[in-house]
Amino acid sequence: MPDALIVGATGLVGRAVIERFGLAPVTVLARREVQGLAPHHKALVAPSERWGDIVAAEKPGLLISCLGTTIRLAGSQAAFRAVDHDLVLAAAREARAGGTPHMIAVSSVGAAAKSGNFYLRTKGETEDDLAGLGFARLDLIRPGLLRGDRPGPQRLGEGLATIAAPFTDALLHGSFRRYRSISGDSVAAAIVALAGQGGFGVHIHENDAIRALAD
Repeated sequence: MPDALIVGATGLVGRAVIERFGLAPVTVLARREVQGLAPHHKALVAPSERWGDIVAAEKPGLLISCLGTTIRLAGSQAAFRAVDHDLVLAAAREARAGGTPHMIAVSSVGAAAKSGNFYLRTKGETEDDLAGLGFARLDLIRPGLLRGDRPGPQRLGEGLATIAAPFTDALLHGSFRRYRSISGDSVAAAIVALAGQGGFGVHIHENDAIRALAD
């Protein structure tokens, strides 16, 4: 496995990625202490303003971004963009400048820079900007609704959607299959599978591809 650095490790997918790495050591960069981190992993705790400098100093072989919030939790569209776009790009830019060849980033199904939806437009713009940095390989993970136990405050809308997921998923066929829900652990398993792959180019992974990688 490459020397990996993870940002966004305190969320649903980030925590699962760390677990999936098992005994392979990873570096975790977070704004607060990550509870339960095994001693063979390296923990770096710093305010987000310092992340770029820290990533530049670490020079990881692989950068994994599981960063993501919601407009409701962030408090405004500007605050949401500061995390889901600006902070992701800051870490990626410094990693690339330091020679990191491979990045894996969790995005969202429906991400498109020209979307009329602010959330999806921000995700799409982030994808485009990451692609423009020139990583030898860039993997963009586009899950639908994420299922699993999230840390922190419960999100009412997501909770209701998760309850309805078995019924709504059954209605999504053909090109709509990509909108089906998926467990955070499956996304994490796909990320770890991609961590060991070589190759070049920008690769987009949606529901079926994520599940295939996870298996």
